[in-house]
Amino acid sequence: MKPVATRNAATAATLEGVESRLFTARDFQLESGVVLPELTLAYETYGALAPDGENAVLATHGFTGSHHFAGRYRPGGAPKGLGDGDVGAWDKLIGSGKAIDTGKLFVVASNMLGSSYGSTSPASLDPRTGKPYGPDFPHITVADIVKAQKLLLDGLRVRHLTAVVGPSYGGFQAFQWAVQYPEQMDGIVAAVTSPRAPGGPERTRALIEQLSADPNWNGGWYYDRGGIPAVMTRIRVATLKGYGIEAQLVERFPDPAAREAAIVAVAEPWARAFDGHSMVVLRRALEGFDTMPRFDRIRAKVLYVLSRTDTLFPPSLAPGVMQALKDAGADARYFEIDTELGHLASGLDADKWAAVLGAFVDELTTRT
Repeated sequence: MKPVATRNAATAATLEGVESRLFTARDFQLESGVVLPELTLAYETYGALAPDGENAVLATHGFTGSHHFAGRYRPGGAPKGLGDGDVGAWDKLIGSGKAIDTGKLFVVASNMLGSSYGSTSPASLDPRTGKPYGPDFPHITVADIVKAQKLLLDGLRVRHLTAVVGPSYGGFQAFQWAVQYPEQMDGIVAAVTSPRAPGGPERTRALIEQLSADPNWNGGWYYDRGGIPAVMTRIRVATLKGYGIEAQLVERFPDPAAREAAIVAVAEPWARAFDGHSMVVLRRALEGFDTMPRFDRIRAKVLYVLSRTDTLFPPSLAPGVMQALKDAGADARYFEIDTELGHLASGLDADKWAAVLGAFVDELTTRT
């Protein structure tokens, strides 16, 4: 096992020449029984798949994030809404010599079904009508999202996963993988998240009410009206503040007005790229999401990571989750990131938990 001391996220090089690719399958059946005539998932890969197909890690992203986890895109390799110079959200953790070492592991970063960066979503054209699905996009669940990822991995000839890793909504998916395909991975890393989703249908209704306040709403059929950028920008600004972006920017922008302008500047490109109906579809997928009653199905080792200053998934969640995992017989451990960066800490303050992640992944790679 490599010594933990070598896990220095700041000294390892960033991956260059990353490309977002597309995987397509036909007739994908959802839990509801509805069949999508065509399923497309956007994804990225880092490292090389071993001949036995068993050195893979699946990286799953957050609610309004993307599958760009590491490196920089090659020129022209970025999907719509992301820039070629953008560095992946977990770039400090994924790469050669980093906690998830692409010199040994093959990382697949999958965009979610229903998301807005190249995968089948409400903004996609319905093959049956030639128009965007819009508000008619079918109801999906987290189990559907994970099933689609399994199909992608099968297509890439991944036979077994070393781990499923992800922050926030990505952590929901990691827990879902553990109970839906318990024999398919050696471990999961669920960061700044919970095994059950907060809230229910009322949150979806509140989100739709927010979106419908945009003058371009048109009953949800806004695609030929330039979208709904005004309300999406307001939502994104509020979301970023809830994630803790002000703590990230306070040194660079000590003046509150300048800091607010900087947050809006970050929010606006996202608001132009991310579809409001994707937010609705992914929020609705969480209604009733709760993996805790199925913890007895977990066979993977679990690393549960929270941020000391995260208000979305506060550390007060940890005792109940860890006790439930223990009661189910799961091999689980907990780590709390000592950070001021709130919900953003898993990527931005990666140095503070890279050693823990690296040691956990090394432990998984020694399996027989």
